[in-house]
Amino acid sequence: MYFAIFFALIALTAVTVTISFFDLGRLNAVVALTIAVFKATLVILYFMHLRYSSRLTQVVVAAGVGWLFIMIALTLSDYLTRSWL
Repeated sequence: MYFAIFFALIALTAVTVTISFFDLGRLNAVVALTIAVFKATLVILYFMHLRYSSRLTQVVVAAGVGWLFIMIALTLSDYLTRSWL
C-alpha cells in the first residue's frame, strides 16, 4: 500500500511539473492547489495513519481543518475588502 501511495505522489508531482509549463491563466494556481490538496490528503490518510485511527482522532483532525478554513476565510475577508474604503 505504501508503495502505491508513494508512486501516486510521484505521479501527482510529475503532473504538477507538467502543468506548470502550460499557460492556463488564472487557473494555474487553482490546478496546482488542487493537486497539492490531493497529495496532502494522501499523506495525511496513509503516512500519518489517519485512515485507520480512532474516530476521535479523525474528529480532531476535521476540527483542525475546519478551523484552518475559518481563519483563511476571515483573513481573506479582511484583505479583499480593504479597497472598499
